[in-house]
Amino acid sequence: MSLLNTPESRIRIASWLMWVTPALWSVNYVVARSAIGVVEPHMLALGRWALAGVILAFFARSELWRERHSTLRDAGRYLVLGALGMLICGAWVYQGAQTTSAMNIALIYAASPVIIAVAAVWWLGERFSVRQGLGVVIAMAGVFHVVVKGQWLALGQVQWVAGDGWIVLAMVSWAAYALLQKKWPTPLGSTARLASICMGGMLVLLPFAAWEFVQADTPAWTPQATLLVVAAGLLPGIGAYWAYGFCQKVLGASRVAASLYLGPLYGGLAAWLVLGEAMGWHHLMGAALILPGIYLASRPSA
Repeated sequence: MSLLNTPESRIRIASWLMWVTPALWSVNYVVARSAIGVVEPHMLALGRWALAGVILAFFARSELWRERHSTLRDAGRYLVLGALGMLICGAWVYQGAQTTSAMNIALIYAASPVIIAVAAVWWLGERFSVRQGLGVVIAMAGVFHVVVKGQWLALGQVQWVAGDGWIVLAMVSWAAYALLQKKWPTPLGSTARLASICMGGMLVLLPFAAWEFVQADTPAWTPQATLLVVAAGLLPGIGAYWAYGFCQKVLGASRVAASLYLGPLYGGLAAWLVLGEAMGWHHLMGAALILPGIYLASRPSA
């Protein structure tokens, strides 16, 4: 019997994947910063999702063929999801990374669960208990503690750069992407659905990537560019998006959104180990708040 055949096993796997998914996404923060001067943002995003789409479509080829009529009927939805999840949450993150840090990307994205959780209750009719709400508040306190580096009186002095604006737009887009996936039902499974969204994303990315390609100052393609595309396509691409879609389908949008609070911790650790960005005691204190907050927010409603 498949591990995914029973409701209990699906819930158990989804509960574990909630903790793994943000770690897969943290790879994208490193890729974003490493891509500066190597590969242009939309070209990187197109390569990432083309690779992911081809692999996913291969594994889901039977289902995609069987459901081809319903998929074509919902083509507009897949274009919208592709624009939100692959163009804005893909290329725009790489654009923002040219002027902001990997840590800032992780921190700003950590605000998206609040939008998702509140909108899921208001728009999707999901239940959200007092305990889960308390978990959101505690986790957000941890996020803000990291943002202000433990100096709460410095909250009004946080410095923003143009890249932060790109990431804010991507964060809001991610919330819309997550909610619309839940709002728009589909007969497709997680793999086939993500493959279809990748196809939509490739279509909306293609003209922007083509424009970058013909520019005079576009860097020549190198093995390093290929490595970045492969890394982004396999880990934060197939791995993170598939796991998030699976978890959301099993556990609900508001519960899974709470796992994104791990982003600042995983992103900070990756930035520290790979990019040499500074990590301080405020990150550890933030972890002491974020981790139990996620636990409370992700517990089922009574």
